[in-house]
Parts: sequence; C-alpha cells; structure tokens
Amino acid sequence: MIEIAIGYVLLINLFAFSLFGIDKRKAVKRKWRIPEATLLTVAALGGAGALLGMYTFHHKTRKPKFYVGVPALLVAECMVLWYLWGNRF
Repeated sequence: MIEIAIGYVLLINLFAFSLFGIDKRKAVKRKWRIPEATLLTVAALGGAGALLGMYTFHHKTRKPKFYVGVPALLVAECMVLWYLWGNRF
C-alpha cells in the first residue's frame, strides 16, 4: 500500500508542476489558459509540486488565492499524511 501512496504522490506532484509550466507558457503566448480552478484542484489533490511550479515559473505568485491557498493546501496535506502515517494506513 505504501508503494501506491508514494507513486501517487510522485505522479500528482509532477502533474501539478507541469500544469503550472504549461499555463505559464500559454500565458506568455497569449493562448487558451488552464482554468484557475483546475490548478487549485490539482494542488488540493496532493500536488505540492504546484508550489514548486509557482515559484519555478514565476506564475500566479501575485494572486492571494495562490500564494496563500497553495501553501495552506500543502500544510493541510502534510497534516493528513502525518495523521495517516501515525495510524500506519
């Protein structure tokens, strides 16, 4: 079970990081964008990579919804993982 959890965390983080990079590229080229709700949903599903993507690509770092919301989601996810780890899944 732990292998599945680790695989999920790795994939969702890579996906979140990639989405922020893709959306930044689209913003620069003035093309169709990924909705903010999608970016936040992926971050909520365990995408701490969203925070790394935000600061790597300098994207959405001025919007309170993101510079407050994404770190708050990361803290909440860490608390859930800490709780689950304490209960050994």
